[in-house]
Amino acid sequence: MPPVFYVYLYVFNNTNNIFSIQSAEDFTELALEIFQYQASENKIYRSFVKHLNIQPTEIDSLKAIPFLPVEFFKNHRVLCGDEGIDTIFTSSGTTGMAQSQHLVKDLSLYIQSFKKAFDFFYGPITEYTVLALLPSYLEREGSSLIYMVDSLIHESKNHLSGYFLYNHEDLYQALSKLQAEKKKVILIGVTYALLDFVENFNIDFPELVVMETGGMKGKRKELVREELHSVLQAGFGVSHIHSEYGMTELLSQGYSKGNGIFNCPPWMKILIRDINDPLSYQKTGRTGGINIIDLANLHSCSFIATQDLGKVYSDGSFEVAGRFDNSDIRGCNLLVQ
Repeated sequence: MPPVFYVYLYVFNNTNNIFSIQSAEDFTELALEIFQYQASENKIYRSFVKHLNIQPTEIDSLKAIPFLPVEFFKNHRVLCGDEGIDTIFTSSGTTGMAQSQHLVKDLSLYIQSFKKAFDFFYGPITEYTVLALLPSYLEREGSSLIYMVDSLIHESKNHLSGYFLYNHEDLYQALSKLQAEKKKVILIGVTYALLDFVENFNIDFPELVVMETGGMKGKRKELVREELHSVLQAGFGVSHIHSEYGMTELLSQGYSKGNGIFNCPPWMKILIRDINDPLSYQKTGRTGGINIIDLANLHSCSFIATQDLGKVYSDGSFEVAGRFDNSDIRGCNLLVQ
């Protein structure tokens, strides 16, 4: 039997290995095996690799893996095999823009990914009341963020957890009540909606975790991160603003607990490519294009070249510095540094 067959069996019989990575060696080994699987079973990715004149069997390091441009999700079925799709996540976008579609073959991988990542960075969700201020996402279908937040609200098992659309007075009352009761609270909000809230209400809640998901959705002028976070810190009375870095084409997220520095869960990794030579990589601390390895993307593509600019630091943390010129405005974190 060809070697790829064994990789195929390995991947399907050991998907839990994705979420039990203990070392850089574990990550690299599994990433190379998943690459072999996807280069064989994903028609679009296989064709992309072939057009680069790359022989999959010769790939022996992470930086040798070809990264699929994220734009492929707009016009192609980026999927291993053709059958058995659990759901389709779609990107947000302004009118007339093509939407990305992420065909999700195994929804349980996404569920495991966001639950384990939240626990990894913040601890058990049952310790939190989860409040969500996500009007733009609630008003459309196919949002992976709403799917995640729905689950976190449910898993919190707290009757005060829930969504707030434009009812800012109700949100203020909920925050005041929870602060008085000394509850652990996380408020997840789209950037412009958080700004709308603090223009009308102010609360001094130092223990509150305010997590902005990025993006003005065309509602407001884009702000540099420092200015935005300063406004939100003053409005909520917190010392740091947390952020989530994710996108429709991924099944994993990075998180920042302040200062715009993100960290990945163990099954996700950021590489920074040279903007003038996409097959070469920048040194640590140098700005370039963000390439993402998301091993939870088992059945689509785990190796994605985004249109975001950023830099990686020696400890594996990363910073988002903006977007390439003429790139589409996206639903992930778009704050310009």
